[in-house]
Amino acid sequence: MTDANATTAQALLAPADAAQPLPVQPTADASLAFNDRVAALWSPANAWPGADLLSTVQGRLQDLLAAGGPVVVVLGLLSVVALAMVLLKLWQFHRLQLDRLGPVQTALEYWRAGADRAAADAVADSGQPVAHLVAIAMSGLQRPGVAPPLLREELARVASVQLERLRSHLRALEIIGTLSPLLGLLGTVLGMIDAFQQLQAAGSQVDPAILSGGIWQALLTTAVGLTVAIPVVLAHAWLERRVERCGHQMEDAVTQVFTRGLEAAEIPEPAAHASVAQPVPGLPEAGYAT
Repeated sequence: MTDANATTAQALLAPADAAQPLPVQPTADASLAFNDRVAALWSPANAWPGADLLSTVQGRLQDLLAAGGPVVVVLGLLSVVALAMVLLKLWQFHRLQLDRLGPVQTALEYWRAGADRAAADAVADSGQPVAHLVAIAMSGLQRPGVAPPLLREELARVASVQLERLRSHLRALEIIGTLSPLLGLLGTVLGMIDAFQQLQAAGSQVDPAILSGGIWQALLTTAVGLTVAIPVVLAHAWLERRVERCGHQMEDAVTQVFTRGLEAAEIPEPAAHASVAQPVPGLPEAGYAT
């Protein structure tokens, strides 16, 4: 067999998938077409609809910071801190289920009915502040040898700890709400000083635009300070009110635990003869002349 015939025989006996197509090199036209498609996807027409709004807001913020100076920067940082504190308190109140008093009411109903075990189970292992305090009061009254005055002292201590935890970060919010208008006023005073210095430097060639431009830039810091202070003060008042209401609910629930049985007590009615006037010795009876 010749070499040509051997080569032909090997080609015929080789598997069909042995022959692989050679890779095709991309042409310059294909690369340009791909780049055009990528550019079309990132064109302004196909951009995110809120990109223009975001860029506009960013530009205005930069102008505001440039016009207000360092005072506006400080007020911006305080607003971010205040927002973080408010969100933290909302998450804390939601995690503690501050307004969820259903288990407490159920436990008090069982307690008044005399089902002490069911009442304790209704508020057992509860992280809600009122329910936790009620559980301590019920378990303390069921434990023999525990004096009620000593139990009340312990309940007062636990309630104080719970309320202090709920009031955390509220003092910082109050400080931010009080400090923001003062910082805005400070920026206004500094801006007015700078405006009058420029006016003095102009000499006899006074340009009203210099004074008006300095005044509105100075008043800008006061507006920013009030914008930060108003929502912070409202948020602080609302959060403080929720903590106070939780304290009242604690006091009311614990009092109901200690005064079990007094709700069913009836006030005795006065005797029928008590309404009849009894004669006083030494005085004439009514309706008779002396």
